[in-house]
Amino acid sequence: MTKDYKKNSASFRDPSGFVFTSDGNVFRQVNQSYKENFDLLNSSGLLKKLTTENLLIKHTDSDLTPPQPDIAYKIIQPEKLDFISYPYEWSFSMLKDAALTTLTIQKIALEHGMSLKDASAYNIQFANGKPIFIDTLSFEKYSEGSPWVAYKQFCQHFLAPLALMAYKDIRLNALLKEYIDGIPLDLTSKLLPVKTKFKFSLLTHIHLHAKSQTHYADKPVKHTSRKISKQALTGIVDSLTKAIHNLNLNRQSTEWGKYYENTNYSEKSFLHKKELVKKFVSDTNPQSVFDLGANDGHFSRIASDNKRVVYACDIDPNAVEKNYVTCKSENNRYITPLLLNLTNPSPAIGWANEERESFIKRANTDCLLALALIHHLAISNNLPFEKISDMFASLTSSYLIIEFVPKSDSQVQILLSSREDIFTDYDLNTFELTFSNRFEILKKEHINESDRILYLMKKK
Repeated sequence: MTKDYKKNSASFRDPSGFVFTSDGNVFRQVNQSYKENFDLLNSSGLLKKLTTENLLIKHTDSDLTPPQPDIAYKIIQPEKLDFISYPYEWSFSMLKDAALTTLTIQKIALEHGMSLKDASAYNIQFANGKPIFIDTLSFEKYSEGSPWVAYKQFCQHFLAPLALMAYKDIRLNALLKEYIDGIPLDLTSKLLPVKTKFKFSLLTHIHLHAKSQTHYADKPVKHTSRKISKQALTGIVDSLTKAIHNLNLNRQSTEWGKYYENTNYSEKSFLHKKELVKKFVSDTNPQSVFDLGANDGHFSRIASDNKRVVYACDIDPNAVEKNYVTCKSENNRYITPLLLNLTNPSPAIGWANEERESFIKRANTDCLLALALIHHLAISNNLPFEKISDMFASLTSSYLIIEFVPKSDSQVQILLSSREDIFTDYDLNTFELTFSNRFEILKKEHINESDRILYLMKKK
Protein backbone atom coordinates (compact mmCIF):
# COMPACT_ATOMS: atom_id res chain seq x y z
CA MET A 1 0.00 0.00 0.00
CA THR A 2 1.35 3.44 -0.95
CA LYS A 3 2.21 5.79 1.87
CA ASP A 4 -0.48 8.20 0.59
CA TYR A 5 -3.14 5.77 1.74
CA LYS A 6 -4.14 4.87 5.27
CA LYS A 7 -6.24 1.76 5.79
CA ASN A 8 -9.05 2.08 8.33
CA SER A 9 -8.06 0.18 11.48
CA ALA A 10 -11.53 -1.44 11.73
CA SER A 11 -11.65 -2.57 8.10
CA PHE A 12 -9.85 -5.90 7.99
CA ARG A 13 -12.39 -8.65 8.64
CA ASP A 14 -14.13 -8.68 5.26
CA PRO A 15 -12.21 -10.14 2.27
CA SER A 16 -14.63 -8.30 -0.05
CA GLY A 17 -12.78 -5.01 0.40
CA PHE A 18 -11.67 -2.37 2.87
CA VAL A 19 -12.00 1.31 3.78
CA PHE A 20 -9.06 3.69 3.52
CA THR A 21 -8.38 7.43 3.56
CA SER A 22 -6.39 9.56 1.18
CA ASP A 23 -5.89 13.33 1.52
CA GLY A 24 -8.57 13.43 4.19
CA ASN A 25 -11.18 11.71 1.99
CA VAL A 26 -12.74 8.30 2.63
CA PHE A 27 -12.65 5.55 -0.02
CA ARG A 28 -13.46 1.86 -0.21
CA GLN A 29 -11.61 -0.69 -2.29
CA VAL A 30 -13.89 -3.34 -3.76
CA ASN A 31 -11.94 -6.54 -4.29
CA GLN A 32 -12.22 -8.89 -7.25
CA SER A 33 -13.68 -11.52 -4.93
CA TYR A 34 -16.76 -9.30 -4.49
CA LYS A 35 -17.19 -8.40 -8.19
CA GLU A 36 -20.21 -10.63 -8.84
CA ASN A 37 -22.09 -9.41 -5.75
CA PHE A 38 -21.19 -5.77 -6.37
CA ASP A 39 -22.43 -5.95 -9.94
CA LEU A 40 -25.64 -7.63 -8.77
CA LEU A 41 -26.14 -4.91 -6.15
CA ASN A 42 -26.20 -2.42 -9.03
CA SER A 43 -28.04 -4.41 -11.71
CA SER A 44 -30.78 -5.68 -9.36
CA GLY A 45 -31.82 -2.14 -8.51
CA LEU A 46 -31.12 -2.75 -4.80
CA LEU A 47 -28.43 -0.08 -4.59
CA LYS A 48 -30.70 2.53 -6.18
CA LYS A 49 -33.64 1.54 -3.96
CA LEU A 50 -31.66 1.74 -0.70
CA THR A 51 -29.82 4.97 -1.50
CA THR A 52 -32.98 6.67 -2.77
CA GLU A 53 -34.71 5.87 0.51
CA ASN A 54 -31.63 7.01 2.50
CA LEU A 55 -31.15 3.56 3.99
CA LEU A 56 -27.67 3.04 2.52
CA ILE A 57 -24.93 5.63 2.26
CA LYS A 58 -24.43 6.97 -1.26
CA HIS A 59 -21.15 6.64 -3.11
CA THR A 60 -19.52 7.65 -6.37
CA ASP A 61 -17.03 5.72 -8.48
CA SER A 62 -13.45 6.93 -8.15
CA ASP A 63 -10.49 6.76 -10.54
CA LEU A 64 -8.06 6.76 -7.60
CA THR A 65 -5.26 4.22 -7.94
CA PRO A 66 -6.15 1.20 -5.76
CA PRO A 67 -4.01 0.68 -2.65
CA GLN A 68 -3.86 -3.04 -3.49
CA PRO A 69 -4.24 -3.15 -7.29
CA ASP A 70 -3.51 -6.87 -7.64
CA ILE A 71 -6.81 -7.78 -5.92
CA ALA A 72 -8.87 -4.66 -6.67
CA TYR A 73 -12.02 -4.54 -8.77
CA LYS A 74 -12.79 -0.85 -8.31
CA ILE A 75 -12.62 2.09 -5.91
CA ILE A 76 -15.70 3.88 -4.63
CA GLN A 77 -15.97 7.06 -2.54
CA PRO A 78 -18.77 7.00 0.05
CA GLU A 79 -20.25 10.20 1.40
CA LYS A 80 -18.09 11.32 4.31
CA LEU A 81 -19.62 11.39 7.79
CA ASP A 82 -18.59 14.08 10.25
CA PHE A 83 -18.43 11.76 13.25
CA ILE A 84 -18.46 8.01 13.80
CA SER A 85 -20.36 6.81 16.88
CA TYR A 86 -20.61 3.33 18.34
CA PRO A 87 -23.61 1.31 19.61
CA TYR A 88 -22.58 1.61 23.27
CA GLU A 89 -22.84 5.39 22.84
CA TRP A 90 -26.47 5.23 21.66
CA SER A 91 -29.69 5.51 23.60
CA PHE A 92 -32.26 2.72 23.69
CA SER A 93 -34.36 4.20 20.87
CA MET A 94 -31.28 4.88 18.77
CA LEU A 95 -30.29 1.21 18.98
CA LYS A 96 -33.90 0.22 18.34
CA ASP A 97 -34.12 2.39 15.22
CA ALA A 98 -30.78 1.01 14.03
CA ALA A 99 -32.13 -2.53 14.46
CA LEU A 100 -35.33 -1.78 12.56
CA THR A 101 -33.34 -0.13 9.77
CA THR A 102 -31.17 -3.25 9.44
CA LEU A 103 -34.25 -5.49 9.22
CA THR A 104 -35.89 -3.20 6.67
CA ILE A 105 -32.75 -3.40 4.54
CA GLN A 106 -32.67 -7.20 4.81
CA LYS A 107 -36.29 -7.47 3.69
CA ILE A 108 -35.72 -5.16 0.71
CA ALA A 109 -32.55 -7.07 -0.16
CA LEU A 110 -34.48 -10.37 -0.29
CA GLU A 111 -36.98 -8.75 -2.65
CA HIS A 112 -34.07 -7.96 -4.97
CA GLY A 113 -32.46 -11.40 -4.81
CA MET A 114 -29.80 -10.50 -2.24
CA SER A 115 -29.25 -10.87 1.50
CA LEU A 116 -27.19 -9.21 4.22
CA LYS A 117 -24.15 -11.31 5.07
CA ASP A 118 -23.28 -8.89 7.86
CA ALA A 119 -25.76 -7.43 10.39
CA SER A 120 -23.29 -5.75 12.73
CA ALA A 121 -24.53 -2.73 14.66
CA TYR A 122 -21.28 -1.04 13.63
CA ASN A 123 -22.60 -0.93 10.06
CA ILE A 124 -25.11 1.71 11.16
CA GLN A 125 -24.36 5.38 11.70
CA PHE A 126 -26.59 8.34 12.49
CA ALA A 127 -26.68 11.08 9.87
CA ASN A 128 -29.24 13.87 9.59
CA GLY A 129 -30.98 12.50 12.66
CA LYS A 130 -31.60 9.04 11.23
CA PRO A 131 -29.80 5.67 11.09
CA ILE A 132 -28.13 4.78 7.81
CA PHE A 133 -26.27 1.63 6.70
CA ILE A 134 -22.65 2.35 5.74
CA ASP A 135 -21.19 -0.99 4.59
CA THR A 136 -21.85 -1.25 0.85
CA LEU A 137 -20.11 -4.63 0.70
CA SER A 138 -22.41 -6.38 3.19
CA PHE A 139 -24.75 -7.75 0.51
CA GLU A 140 -24.49 -11.11 -1.20
CA LYS A 141 -26.52 -13.02 -3.77
CA TYR A 142 -29.41 -14.90 -2.17
CA SER A 143 -29.48 -18.63 -2.89
CA GLU A 144 -32.85 -20.33 -2.63
CA GLY A 145 -33.05 -22.43 0.51
CA SER A 146 -30.14 -20.70 2.26
CA PRO A 147 -30.53 -19.49 5.87
CA TRP A 148 -29.78 -15.91 6.90
CA VAL A 149 -26.10 -16.12 7.80
CA ALA A 150 -26.27 -12.89 9.82
CA TYR A 151 -29.20 -14.04 12.02
CA LYS A 152 -27.09 -14.85 15.08
CA GLN A 153 -25.10 -11.64 14.67
CA PHE A 154 -28.28 -9.56 14.50
CA CYS A 155 -29.61 -11.16 17.68
CA GLN A 156 -26.37 -10.51 19.56
CA HIS A 157 -25.83 -6.96 18.31
CA PHE A 158 -29.41 -5.73 18.53
CA LEU A 159 -32.04 -7.96 20.10
CA ALA A 160 -29.96 -9.03 23.11
CA PRO A 161 -28.94 -5.53 24.32
CA LEU A 162 -32.39 -4.09 23.62
CA ALA A 163 -34.10 -6.87 25.59
CA LEU A 164 -31.69 -6.40 28.49
CA MET A 165 -32.25 -2.64 28.50
CA ALA A 166 -36.03 -3.04 28.33
CA TYR A 167 -36.45 -5.81 30.91
CA LYS A 168 -33.50 -5.29 33.27
CA ASP A 169 -31.67 -1.96 33.19
CA ILE A 170 -31.15 0.75 30.59
CA ARG A 171 -27.44 0.88 31.46
CA LEU A 172 -26.79 -2.65 30.22
CA ASN A 173 -25.99 -1.41 26.73
CA ALA A 174 -22.54 -0.88 28.27
CA LEU A 175 -22.05 -4.64 27.79
CA LEU A 176 -21.57 -3.89 24.09
CA LYS A 177 -18.28 -2.26 25.05
CA GLU A 178 -17.08 -5.55 26.53
CA TYR A 179 -18.59 -7.82 23.87
CA ILE A 180 -17.53 -6.17 20.65
CA ASP A 181 -19.08 -8.96 18.56
CA GLY A 182 -22.42 -8.69 20.34
CA ILE A 183 -23.72 -9.84 23.73
CA PRO A 184 -23.64 -13.67 23.93
CA LEU A 185 -27.14 -15.13 23.84
CA ASP A 186 -26.50 -17.59 26.68
CA LEU A 187 -25.51 -14.69 28.93
CA THR A 188 -28.54 -12.69 27.77
CA SER A 189 -30.83 -15.64 28.49
CA LYS A 190 -29.44 -15.95 32.04
CA LEU A 191 -29.81 -12.24 32.75
CA LEU A 192 -33.34 -11.81 31.42
CA PRO A 193 -36.26 -12.40 33.80
CA VAL A 194 -38.19 -15.66 33.55
CA LYS A 195 -41.28 -13.87 32.22
CA THR A 196 -39.47 -13.24 28.91
CA LYS A 197 -39.68 -16.98 28.22
CA PHE A 198 -43.42 -16.47 27.84
CA LYS A 199 -42.84 -13.89 25.10
CA PHE A 200 -42.82 -16.02 21.94
CA SER A 201 -40.34 -13.88 20.01
CA LEU A 202 -37.85 -13.67 22.90
CA LEU A 203 -38.30 -17.37 23.65
CA THR A 204 -37.50 -18.18 20.02
CA HIS A 205 -34.77 -15.69 19.15
CA ILE A 206 -32.95 -15.55 22.50
CA HIS A 207 -33.72 -18.39 24.93
CA LEU A 208 -34.11 -21.30 22.47
CA HIS A 209 -31.48 -19.80 20.19
CA ALA A 210 -29.05 -19.71 23.13
CA LYS A 211 -29.94 -23.26 24.12
CA SER A 212 -29.31 -24.44 20.57
CA GLN A 213 -25.94 -22.71 20.46
CA THR A 214 -24.92 -24.29 23.76
CA HIS A 215 -26.08 -27.74 22.62
CA TYR A 216 -24.07 -27.70 19.40
CA ALA A 217 -21.06 -25.74 20.67
CA ASP A 218 -18.78 -28.74 21.26
CA LYS A 219 -20.16 -30.98 18.52
CA PRO A 220 -18.57 -31.45 15.09
CA VAL A 221 -20.12 -29.44 12.28
CA LYS A 222 -22.34 -31.52 10.04
CA HIS A 223 -23.47 -30.43 6.63
CA THR A 224 -27.23 -30.68 6.30
CA SER A 225 -29.54 -30.66 3.31
CA ARG A 226 -32.25 -28.85 5.28
CA LYS A 227 -33.41 -25.80 3.37
CA ILE A 228 -35.32 -22.72 4.40
CA SER A 229 -37.60 -21.06 1.87
CA LYS A 230 -37.50 -17.35 1.10
CA GLN A 231 -40.99 -17.09 2.55
CA ALA A 232 -39.81 -18.64 5.81
CA LEU A 233 -36.76 -16.38 5.83
CA THR A 234 -38.98 -13.35 5.35
CA GLY A 235 -41.08 -14.68 8.23
CA ILE A 236 -38.00 -14.67 10.49
CA VAL A 237 -37.28 -11.05 9.55
CA ASP A 238 -40.93 -10.14 10.26
CA SER A 239 -40.78 -11.96 13.59
CA LEU A 240 -37.62 -10.09 14.59
CA THR A 241 -39.19 -6.81 13.50
CA LYS A 242 -42.22 -7.46 15.69
CA ALA A 243 -39.96 -8.43 18.61
CA ILE A 244 -37.97 -5.20 18.30
CA HIS A 245 -41.11 -3.07 17.96
CA ASN A 246 -42.55 -4.61 21.14
CA LEU A 247 -39.52 -3.75 23.27
CA ASN A 248 -40.04 -0.58 25.27
CA LEU A 249 -38.31 1.01 28.24
CA ASN A 250 -39.70 0.91 31.73
CA ARG A 251 -39.03 4.51 32.70
CA GLN A 252 -36.24 4.58 35.25
CA SER A 253 -35.43 7.67 37.27
CA THR A 254 -31.83 8.86 37.43
CA GLU A 255 -29.96 11.72 39.05
CA TRP A 256 -30.42 13.99 36.04
CA GLY A 257 -33.85 12.85 34.87
CA LYS A 258 -35.58 16.12 35.79
CA TYR A 259 -32.54 18.39 35.88
CA TYR A 260 -34.14 21.50 34.42
CA GLU A 261 -37.06 21.20 36.81
CA ASN A 262 -34.72 21.36 39.81
CA THR A 263 -32.17 24.04 38.90
CA ASN A 264 -31.46 27.11 40.98
CA TYR A 265 -31.94 29.43 38.01
CA SER A 266 -34.62 32.07 38.20
CA GLU A 267 -36.69 32.60 35.08
CA LYS A 268 -34.68 35.75 34.36
CA SER A 269 -31.28 34.13 34.82
CA PHE A 270 -32.21 31.10 32.70
CA LEU A 271 -33.40 33.37 29.90
CA HIS A 272 -30.18 35.42 30.13
CA LYS A 273 -28.06 32.29 29.98
CA LYS A 274 -29.89 31.16 26.84
CA GLU A 275 -29.32 34.55 25.23
CA LEU A 276 -25.61 34.45 26.07
CA VAL A 277 -25.15 30.92 24.75
CA LYS A 278 -26.91 31.83 21.52
CA LYS A 279 -24.74 34.94 21.12
CA PHE A 280 -21.45 33.18 21.90
CA VAL A 281 -22.20 30.32 19.47
CA SER A 282 -23.25 32.82 16.81
CA ASP A 283 -20.07 34.85 17.34
CA THR A 284 -17.87 31.80 16.74
CA ASN A 285 -20.03 30.48 13.85
CA PRO A 286 -18.69 26.91 14.18
CA GLN A 287 -19.18 24.06 11.73
CA SER A 288 -20.08 21.73 14.58
CA VAL A 289 -20.59 21.83 18.34
CA PHE A 290 -19.98 19.20 20.99
CA ASP A 291 -22.27 19.88 23.95
CA LEU A 292 -20.76 18.14 26.98
CA GLY A 293 -23.24 17.48 29.78
CA ALA A 294 -26.11 18.23 27.41
CA ASN A 295 -28.79 16.59 29.55
CA ASP A 296 -32.00 16.54 27.46
CA GLY A 297 -30.49 18.87 24.85
CA HIS A 298 -32.08 22.19 25.80
CA PHE A 299 -28.95 24.20 24.96
CA SER A 300 -28.05 21.85 22.12
CA ARG A 301 -31.18 23.10 20.37
CA ILE A 302 -30.04 26.67 20.80
CA ALA A 303 -26.60 25.76 19.42
CA SER A 304 -28.18 23.98 16.43
CA ASP A 305 -29.77 27.17 15.10
CA ASN A 306 -28.92 27.91 11.45
CA LYS A 307 -28.71 24.17 10.74
CA ARG A 308 -25.55 23.74 12.78
CA VAL A 309 -24.49 20.15 13.59
CA VAL A 310 -24.49 19.43 17.34
CA TYR A 311 -23.42 16.30 19.19
CA ALA A 312 -25.24 16.32 22.53
CA CYS A 313 -23.29 14.19 25.02
CA ASP A 314 -24.46 13.16 28.48
CA ILE A 315 -23.73 10.51 31.09
CA ASP A 316 -27.41 9.82 31.85
CA PRO A 317 -28.97 7.24 29.49
CA ASN A 318 -32.48 8.49 30.26
CA ALA A 319 -31.52 12.06 29.38
CA VAL A 320 -29.93 10.88 26.11
CA GLU A 321 -33.03 8.82 25.37
CA LYS A 322 -35.33 11.76 26.04
CA ASN A 323 -33.21 13.99 23.84
CA TYR A 324 -33.29 11.54 20.92
CA VAL A 325 -37.05 10.98 21.16
CA THR A 326 -37.59 14.76 21.28
CA CYS A 327 -35.35 15.29 18.25
CA LYS A 328 -37.37 12.69 16.34
CA SER A 329 -40.69 14.27 17.27
CA GLU A 330 -39.39 17.71 16.26
CA ASN A 331 -37.76 16.34 13.12
CA ASN A 332 -34.52 17.96 14.24
CA ARG A 333 -31.91 16.56 11.87
CA TYR A 334 -28.99 18.50 13.29
CA ILE A 335 -28.62 17.06 16.80
CA THR A 336 -27.12 13.64 17.49
CA PRO A 337 -27.49 12.61 21.17
CA LEU A 338 -24.66 10.47 22.52
CA LEU A 339 -24.09 8.59 25.76
CA LEU A 340 -20.77 9.71 27.22
CA ASN A 341 -19.16 9.52 30.64
CA LEU A 342 -16.63 12.32 30.31
CA THR A 343 -14.63 10.99 33.29
CA ASN A 344 -14.37 7.61 31.54
CA PRO A 345 -14.93 8.20 27.81
CA SER A 346 -15.19 5.33 25.35
CA PRO A 347 -11.73 3.76 25.04
CA ALA A 348 -10.01 2.27 22.01
CA ILE A 349 -11.08 -1.38 21.93
CA GLY A 350 -11.05 -4.43 19.67
CA TRP A 351 -8.09 -6.03 17.96
CA ALA A 352 -4.83 -4.39 19.11
CA ASN A 353 -6.97 -1.70 20.72
CA GLU A 354 -7.35 -0.19 17.24
CA GLU A 355 -10.55 -1.67 15.84
CA ARG A 356 -12.83 0.87 17.51
CA GLU A 357 -11.23 4.24 18.15
CA SER A 358 -11.49 6.10 21.44
CA PHE A 359 -13.99 8.92 21.80
CA ILE A 360 -11.10 11.37 22.25
CA LYS A 361 -9.58 10.38 18.92
CA ARG A 362 -12.90 10.53 17.06
CA ALA A 363 -14.28 13.70 18.59
CA ASN A 364 -12.89 16.93 17.32
CA THR A 365 -14.96 20.05 16.89
CA ASP A 366 -14.39 23.76 16.43
CA CYS A 367 -16.66 24.65 19.35
CA LEU A 368 -17.05 22.93 22.70
CA LEU A 369 -19.96 23.69 25.01
CA ALA A 370 -19.48 22.94 28.73
CA LEU A 371 -22.40 24.39 30.70
CA ALA A 372 -23.02 23.71 34.41
CA LEU A 373 -20.35 21.01 34.21
CA ILE A 374 -17.14 22.30 35.81
CA HIS A 375 -18.30 21.78 39.42
CA HIS A 376 -19.32 18.18 38.75
CA LEU A 377 -15.92 17.40 37.26
CA ALA A 378 -13.85 19.31 39.82
CA ILE A 379 -15.81 18.51 43.01
CA SER A 380 -17.78 15.32 42.35
CA ASN A 381 -14.83 13.70 40.57
CA ASN A 382 -11.84 15.47 42.22
CA LEU A 383 -10.44 16.60 38.87
CA PRO A 384 -7.99 19.53 38.94
CA PHE A 385 -8.71 22.47 36.62
CA GLU A 386 -5.50 21.65 34.74
CA LYS A 387 -6.76 18.17 33.83
CA ILE A 388 -10.13 19.54 32.74
CA SER A 389 -8.51 22.27 30.67
CA ASP A 390 -6.20 19.77 28.95
CA MET A 391 -9.11 17.48 28.14
CA PHE A 392 -11.22 20.29 26.69
CA ALA A 393 -8.28 21.54 24.64
CA SER A 394 -7.89 18.06 23.13
CA LEU A 395 -11.54 18.05 22.02
CA THR A 396 -11.79 21.43 20.29
CA SER A 397 -9.74 22.95 17.51
CA SER A 398 -10.94 26.48 18.22
CA TYR A 399 -13.51 27.59 20.78
CA LEU A 400 -14.75 26.74 24.26
CA ILE A 401 -17.93 28.11 25.81
CA ILE A 402 -17.79 27.26 29.51
CA GLU A 403 -19.82 28.19 32.58
CA PHE A 404 -18.07 28.66 35.90
CA VAL A 405 -20.17 27.72 38.94
CA PRO A 406 -18.67 29.16 42.19
CA LYS A 407 -18.84 27.63 45.66
CA SER A 408 -21.51 30.14 46.63
CA ASP A 409 -23.90 28.49 44.17
CA SER A 410 -26.56 26.31 45.80
CA GLN A 411 -25.80 23.37 43.47
CA VAL A 412 -22.17 23.36 44.59
CA GLN A 413 -23.31 23.62 48.21
CA ILE A 414 -25.39 20.47 47.69
CA LEU A 415 -22.31 18.66 46.39
CA LEU A 416 -20.23 19.82 49.35
CA SER A 417 -22.89 18.94 51.92
CA SER A 418 -21.99 15.26 51.76
CA ARG A 419 -18.19 15.58 51.72
CA GLU A 420 -15.35 17.50 53.26
CA ASP A 421 -14.42 20.67 51.38
CA ILE A 422 -10.85 19.85 50.35
CA PHE A 423 -11.14 21.92 47.19
CA THR A 424 -9.03 24.91 48.20
CA ASP A 425 -8.16 25.71 44.58
CA TYR A 426 -11.76 25.78 43.42
CA ASP A 427 -12.18 29.52 42.93
CA LEU A 428 -12.62 31.96 40.06
CA ASN A 429 -9.06 33.24 40.02
CA THR A 430 -7.50 29.75 39.86
CA PHE A 431 -10.02 28.74 37.20
CA GLU A 432 -9.13 31.69 34.96
CA LEU A 433 -5.37 31.35 35.47
CA THR A 434 -5.39 27.62 34.75
CA PHE A 435 -7.60 27.80 31.67
CA SER A 436 -5.55 30.74 30.38
CA ASN A 437 -2.66 28.34 29.87
CA ARG A 438 -4.61 26.59 27.11
CA PHE A 439 -7.20 29.18 26.09
CA GLU A 440 -7.47 32.90 25.52
CA ILE A 441 -10.47 34.42 27.34
CA LEU A 442 -12.38 36.40 24.72
CA LYS A 443 -15.55 37.24 26.65
CA LYS A 444 -16.76 36.99 30.22
CA GLU A 445 -20.40 37.59 31.15
CA HIS A 446 -22.11 37.31 34.54
CA ILE A 447 -25.46 35.56 34.32
CA ASN A 448 -28.25 37.74 35.71
CA GLU A 449 -29.56 36.93 39.20
CA SER A 450 -26.85 34.29 39.56
CA ASP A 451 -23.26 33.93 40.78
CA ARG A 452 -22.41 32.00 37.64
CA ILE A 453 -20.21 33.32 34.82
CA LEU A 454 -20.21 32.35 31.16
CA TYR A 455 -16.95 32.50 29.21
CA LEU A 456 -16.07 32.43 25.53
CA MET A 457 -12.52 31.19 25.09
CA LYS A 458 -10.29 30.45 22.11
CA LYS A 459 -7.72 27.69 22.06
CA LYS A 460 -4.12 28.89 22.00
